[in-house]
Amino acid sequence: MEPALPLPLASCHRVHPLPPAIAFPSPPPRRRRPYPRPPTSQGALAGDHPAAGGLWSFCCKQTWKIVASDLHCILRSSHMEAVKEVDEYKFADETTSDIRVCFKRIGEQPEWFPCHSSVLSMGSNYFADLLGRSDIHSNKCVEVECPRVEYDHYVKVLKLMYLRWESIVESFDSVKSALGVLRASTSLKCELIIGSCVAYLESASWDEKEEEEILQLAQNLGSEAAPLLVRLQAPSESAVKNVFISAIRFATSMESSFAPFFDDLKTSAQEQIDFMLHEGDDPAMVMMDEGIRSVLREGLTKLLSTFITGVDLLASEFDQSPEQAEKRILRSLVDIDWITNVLTRIEMMTEFISGWLETSDHVISVVQDKKYSSGLWAVKVKLIEVTGKALDAVGYGSVILPSTSRARLLKAWLPYIRMTKRWLDGKTKDEAFPQMDADLCQNIESAMVSMILALPSGDQSDILSEWMLKADQFRYPDLTEAFEMWCYRSKTAVRRLKARTDNGGNCISL
Repeated sequence: MEPALPLPLASCHRVHPLPPAIAFPSPPPRRRRPYPRPPTSQGALAGDHPAAGGLWSFCCKQTWKIVASDLHCILRSSHMEAVKEVDEYKFADETTSDIRVCFKRIGEQPEWFPCHSSVLSMGSNYFADLLGRSDIHSNKCVEVECPRVEYDHYVKVLKLMYLRWESIVESFDSVKSALGVLRASTSLKCELIIGSCVAYLESASWDEKEEEEILQLAQNLGSEAAPLLVRLQAPSESAVKNVFISAIRFATSMESSFAPFFDDLKTSAQEQIDFMLHEGDDPAMVMMDEGIRSVLREGLTKLLSTFITGVDLLASEFDQSPEQAEKRILRSLVDIDWITNVLTRIEMMTEFISGWLETSDHVISVVQDKKYSSGLWAVKVKLIEVTGKALDAVGYGSVILPSTSRARLLKAWLPYIRMTKRWLDGKTKDEAFPQMDADLCQNIESAMVSMILALPSGDQSDILSEWMLKADQFRYPDLTEAFEMWCYRSKTAVRRLKARTDNGGNCISL
């Protein structure tokens, strides 16, 4: 073949801008072929450790199917004729080139690339149509307009036409570069390169910005984008439910494990459960049913049982290692505090308060032992935080309990809270001591006032009498509002009773 002589720029033919979107024919039937599994994400829930309990396998097993391998086989079979041309020629080889290509940039010096019309026609439907015109073939020169920011990607597409499919996929080093090549190859109608970009992107990890761009491009690719759309489609309701239940089991330590990353996995599971239950502008991700509620009850029972076991072992463990003993109890309380937030969102706080009420007397008697009078401060404060959730739910009517249970809850925790608050206030200058948050104190005080006013008058009298006897020693909580309301209601009740007395001096039962 005679080498083509360089032609002056003036003799080159100008081509109109490329069309924005391309429609592709349907691919031939699929064939199954093994394909490497893509890299997992760095999140704890995506771990492939056996202790992950099926979270990864369930989430991703159906997603990473054979879509990329199907595409591999289809594209290789449909472009076998191009292999001979690719092997025969090299990019920018002036000794064998028969045409020159320039991607025009406004205000920039043109750069011409020696190419081969047969390779261009095989690799790009755009060039195939263009080179079929007699005027282009006679000029031996093509000038194509392209966006300035996409210039490097267009040049790379030109180079990739000279590579085999496997080499094209291996040439990508990032999602960003693959997206740029995908945009350029779509404009130039390069089916083989488009398929290579899709195969690479389908097996790579994306960030949120990249995912939005991929979705935008995929909507214009038709059937070529099927592997990408599989990853972008919303999971089914049953899939979400199964993942949610698995996360609950890890978050509540129902799946016992001594793996070194288990605590990280548990924390990640708790965070993702909070995210799935988040109530905002987005639609609900999890639909609550009795199956999920049953698992949550099981998890709550497990957390409370673990906590009570730790309390029972506290005396012996504290003698051996006070810090480790405190950390174990505190870790259990943190998990319980977390699950109260979950139960509040799905209106299951009754389950927690019933269990917490049953353990209150025992827990208080242990932590108030003289042995721990100068220790366990983090545990003591956390107990108040958890109890505050219960008082808030009962005090403001989110949870309905019998009056006997409400009175029992108040009489158990009111003395403990006022005593602990007094000790902590005396240590405000010591940074080593935790302190009760001002909002927490206010919420507990308001909840107690509401609970007292909702009790029978006899229980109100007992609680207020005990509070006033020690009011000079304890400034918190301030139950003055409840006391004033009790006085007013008591006087009103006496007046009402007197008005209902019959003429014979006998009281009419109300």
